[in-house]
Amino acid sequence: FHVTDLDEARRFYGGVLGCQEGRSTDTWVDFDFFSHQISLHLGQPFKTTRTGRVGDHLVPMPHFGLVMLLPAWQALAERLQAAGIDFVLPPQQRFAGQPGEQWTLFFCDPFGNPIEVKGFASLEQVYAS
Repeated sequence: FHVTDLDEARRFYGGVLGCQEGRSTDTWVDFDFFSHQISLHLGQPFKTTRTGRVGDHLVPMPHFGLVMLLPAWQALAERLQAAGIDFVLPPQQRFAGQPGEQWTLFFCDPFGNPIEVKGFASLEQVYAS
């Protein structure tokens, strides 16, 4: 992802999200993004448009997502709410009682990079239809 300020990126990804910082230089920084790597480089973030329909909401496209087990998702949702994050899609359940039942939330980092996070009771349900 491109960011315009590495210190602000550290405050958000490290402080707000609680991600552990990894390697860095004066132009980029890596974080352990919930057991995945996210690499943030100085530059102009990509343009997005709200053209992705999720229920009654339009979400930014393109975006990327993270899948978590429900307890970790709930903890992250509470952490984001406590930090006063302005959600694109607030934490909510989708497909209740159906295959692929999930909880989802959607937000942007301070640079406008859109991130979707889904929670599942079982990871076997991620691609269930």
